[in-house]
Amino acid sequence: MHDQESPENPPAAPVEKPGDESAYAVFQIRDFRLYLTGRLFAVFGQQMLTVAVGWELYERTKSPLALGLVGLAEMIAMLCCTLPAGHLADNFNRKRIILGALLLSSSASLGLALISWRHAPVGWIYACLFTSATARTFLWPASSAFLTSLVPRKLFPRAVTWNSGAFQLSSVTGLALGGALIAVLKKYSAHPAAFIYLINFCTAASCFLCVKMVRAHHVVKNPEPMSLKNLATGFKFIFAQKLILGMITLDMFAVFLGGATALLPVFAGNEHLLNVGALGLGLLYAALPIGSVLCALYLAHRRPMQKAGRALLWCVAVFGLATIAFGLSHWFWFSFGMLFVCGAVDNVSVVVRHTSVQLLTPDDKRGRVSAVNSLFIGTSNELGGFESGFVAHLFGPMWYHATAGPALIQAVATGTIISVVSGGIGTILVVLAVAWIWPEIRKYGKLA
Repeated sequence: MHDQESPENPPAAPVEKPGDESAYAVFQIRDFRLYLTGRLFAVFGQQMLTVAVGWELYERTKSPLALGLVGLAEMIAMLCCTLPAGHLADNFNRKRIILGALLLSSSASLGLALISWRHAPVGWIYACLFTSATARTFLWPASSAFLTSLVPRKLFPRAVTWNSGAFQLSSVTGLALGGALIAVLKKYSAHPAAFIYLINFCTAASCFLCVKMVRAHHVVKNPEPMSLKNLATGFKFIFAQKLILGMITLDMFAVFLGGATALLPVFAGNEHLLNVGALGLGLLYAALPIGSVLCALYLAHRRPMQKAGRALLWCVAVFGLATIAFGLSHWFWFSFGMLFVCGAVDNVSVVVRHTSVQLLTPDDKRGRVSAVNSLFIGTSNELGGFESGFVAHLFGPMWYHATAGPALIQAVATGTIISVVSGGIGTILVVLAVAWIWPEIRKYGKLA
């Protein structure tokens, strides 16, 4: 199927109508509906794949290090490809980049299915994960920048809100269904993960078809050659725009310090903490995206924020407070509630930051700025998980010199609490520092 408009005659931006104030007005736009549907498919399949890869690697190796190498492979791909990905997103047709990345990602899924079915060496699994991560690195900036061409500026904050909600909803269902399918399939097959990889191939193909049917496309007016100077444009622009720099810095350090997700298995399995087992662990994992989905629904039904900067600062501060409360809690449902709050306020942060970055960035730089943004947030996620585990180990088993038995279990619990609580305190301190260093954030008004 071919594009219905030629590059010389690109479609006009969607025209705003009187009914555009409705929370659902953005769904009247055909291209946005196709884009969001494709995103639902893609994220759903990717989350299922995440569960399957973790399960298969641990089943085959029984090594936690094997799981840690997954993040390392994805981080290397991100570090190597982020700057070229941003340059391509600004200097080539973004729709075609998205389609190409989806083809590469689906090919990696087929490779994983074959490796799993043939029980090939696990090294090939990491090769496919590196390929898939490379595809996502090129997909992220092109997709983020492409969204701005699908809806009028006035509706962009609502588009971002629904886009974020779709991501979280797909995450919840993908993670839950992925685990459930493996539990069922392993009773009938020696290669249950292979079926999950094939499902991800199908969801990526569905996303490909949805994006292919989108009529809007990005036209490059003045393409720039790839050079070190042009590759660094995203960094230069962010550091020159104090408002964007402050927002990205705030989110990056909040993710690095305040995330408790990496230590949820300890809270669920340690007898001195929540001790709720696998079912409780699943509920704890689901609490954050559930909070995000409900917050997205709330934001979609209210007018755009009038004091977006203050809302951002307050929400990140609440994220830190809820993280502290979660770390100190020994009651499961209170802990669930605090993670729910973390998910809800984090969604506000995502909407404000993503909307602001896209609207305050010129179109010819959006890809490179989006790439740098995804690099900062993506690496802080990976490093944040390492930081949480390291602090828990440092103030737990290492501090108490515990190596086995009940003393080790108690030391792990103590170190985990210290890690989460100190991370929450650090997040609040970051909010205060950012509000002082970048007063532009406090003064930032209407999000539109």
